Amino acid sequence: MTQQAAVDVFAKVRGHERAEILAAAREADVIPYFRPMTSPAAPVVEMEGAERVMLGSNNYLGLTADERVMQGARDALEAYGTGLTGSRLLNGTTPLHLDLEREIAEWMGTEDAIVFTTGHQANVGTLGTILAPGDTVIADSGDHASILDGCLLSRAKLRPFRHNRLDKLERALERAAGDGGGVLVVVDGVFSMEGDVAPLPEVADLCQAYGARLMVDEAHGAGVLGARGAGASELLGVEDRVDLRMGTFSKSLASCGGFVAGSAEVIEYLRISSRAFLFTASSVPAAVGAALAALRVLRSEDGPPLLAQLGENARYLRDGLHERGFKVVEDGSGIPTPIVPVLVEDDWKCALLWKALYDEGVFVNTALHPAVPPGGALLRTSVMATHDATTLDRALDAFSRVKAAFEAEHGPLPGPAS
Repeated sequence: MTQQAAVDVFAKVRGHERAEILAAAREADVIPYFRPMTSPAAPVVEMEGAERVMLGSNNYLGLTADERVMQGARDALEAYGTGLTGSRLLNGTTPLHLDLEREIAEWMGTEDAIVFTTGHQANVGTLGTILAPGDTVIADSGDHASILDGCLLSRAKLRPFRHNRLDKLERALERAAGDGGGVLVVVDGVFSMEGDVAPLPEVADLCQAYGARLMVDEAHGAGVLGARGAGASELLGVEDRVDLRMGTFSKSLASCGGFVAGSAEVIEYLRISSRAFLFTASSVPAAVGAALAALRVLRSEDGPPLLAQLGENARYLRDGLHERGFKVVEDGSGIPTPIVPVLVEDDWKCALLWKALYDEGVFVNTALHPAVPPGGALLRTSVMATHDATTLDRALDAFSRVKAAFEAEHGPLPGPAS
């Protein structure tokens, strides 16, 4: 006689807590996700049959359309085919991977670097390997989800602290001192939703004082900040005090993948121990070729002007939104990043505002609970170095029109901070 499980494991997918609001959003056609794009990633794209200014991309340097980067992908495709069909450990390592790892280490100023197939795997594969039960990991509450996933995978004791609160970090370090194992602090250099920069000098000071190691996720800082574009650690002068630096290819480096840079002994340990590295297929050659070509553009004489233009465009969009009466989230550091968030507060209003902008020909991202705290819904806008003033003005004019119409029907939006 067969027995059936008391609960259907699929039951959770029916009638979950967000099902009703999701159904209403679908009915109103205000779901801001999974909208097909039918053109290359560029400052202006085609989505669902119409041109839209792209203010929702992480293509910060605009290199996805750079002929040198596309040629790098083509050359890799011709040389190695469409895929390597194996892990890096076995048949999935090419000279391109080795060149990319060497040049990343040179760029980051570290002894070595390791390339993962995705950025998510870079964090999960590093944290899940370096940490172990008995260790403690201290993470900023604003850290990327892949960091949390890696922390949970490791089964180390997790001590989160409130976003960018140094007093809370110090308290966590004090408590971790009694946990008995090693201690690792992990923070984003540039936080992906708010675009604010971590206070890395102070974080490094605290790590040094309590004997903790420090890892910085530079996914949104690499190719954005610093004279070399090496990230927040470079800009803030703490490269020599950061033990591990993670980055991705899916933002400024115009491809897909991730890396971790650090000491030779740690990187070698990851190469032979990280399950996310050992047991996944190697990056497709075109992705590696594109990332390597983009890195070479960034490190060439063309890199500094791109970085400067990106900062100028970020300031232009931020100032423009502020002047038009939007509440732009700012961290007080004065460091411009290409992520320019507009606080809306209410999830439903945020979705409606997104749709109004979309209909006016502007694509932005939305961040709703639980991606942000309750009451923290925001429109996440972002710029590229290749946006020009005419295109940004076109987007800002759309914001003005949408704001006036929206407030006439739904009431005032949060205004600029005084």
